[in-house]
Amino acid sequence: MSALSSSLGFLIQTLGGLYIMAVLVRFLLQLVRADFYNPISQAIVKITSPLLNPLRKIIPGYGGIDMASLVLALVLQILLIYALFMVAGASVAQLPFPAILVRSLVELGLELLNIYMFSLIVIAIASWVAPNSYNPGLMLLHQITEPLSSRIRKVIPPLGGLDFSLMVLVIIIVTLKNFLSALV
Repeated sequence: MSALSSSLGFLIQTLGGLYIMAVLVRFLLQLVRADFYNPISQAIVKITSPLLNPLRKIIPGYGGIDMASLVLALVLQILLIYALFMVAGASVAQLPFPAILVRSLVELGLELLNIYMFSLIVIAIASWVAPNSYNPGLMLLHQITEPLSSRIRKVIPPLGGLDFSLMVLVIIIVTLKNFLSALV
């Protein structure tokens, strides 16, 4: 692979991955009913609306789940994989769609787990560095992770002021990531 195609592949992977992450974060923010007056939420809505709004006219939500966001993320991931293979010099005919679909689903699952993992790490570090601080980003991370953390806290309550729910969630996420990574 030439340096140009390598650089182009990196650029496509980075920009495509960031946009897919924004779509997944928007899905999560709607799933947990996060504060959409938060400036970061509004930025994510502005970034994702051009592709998501037309799709919402075709694909309705179901049971509080924004299906259009999931479909958009899946379509973008499939296109990203095809684009990366084409930049690498592979023919589209060599790429069977069922394999690309499975790989795309696994990649989206891994990306969702990464969003949760990094959210938990940032929350843990912020709790040591600046406890009880108000930051729009931290507020969104708390809103995304709190539904899962609260379920863990019901089983393992905080002991002596230490909340082990974040550590348990990280262990679960790493286990799920290892399982999904084995599928690809």
